[in-house]
Amino acid sequence: MKLLKSLLAGFFFLGVVTTNAADVVDTAIKAGKFKTLVTAVKAAGLVKTLKGKGPFTLFAPTDDAFAKLPKGTLESLLKPQNKEKLKSILTYHVVAAKV
Repeated sequence: MKLLKSLLAGFFFLGVVTTNAADVVDTAIKAGKFKTLVTAVKAAGLVKTLKGKGPFTLFAPTDDAFAKLPKGTLESLLKPQNKEKLKSILTYHVVAAKV
């Protein structure tokens, strides 16, 4: 619960993109302040899903939000043995709809 509260504390909304625009992953990369999120999405194996047929709304924590997590939390979540836990946390922040 503490982890979720920490993540929620620094969220920035990354809006749904139109059909002609980049997907949410590419949009996050181009924005430049979601590097940690992109790393986490890759570690969780969610890139293909989020680049797939949407629309998706991603409530995306910024790099600053991730920096506020308790020491060691992010590093632990990014370990291969915690892939499912990381995937669960990240998918909690995705809505399969245009919000």
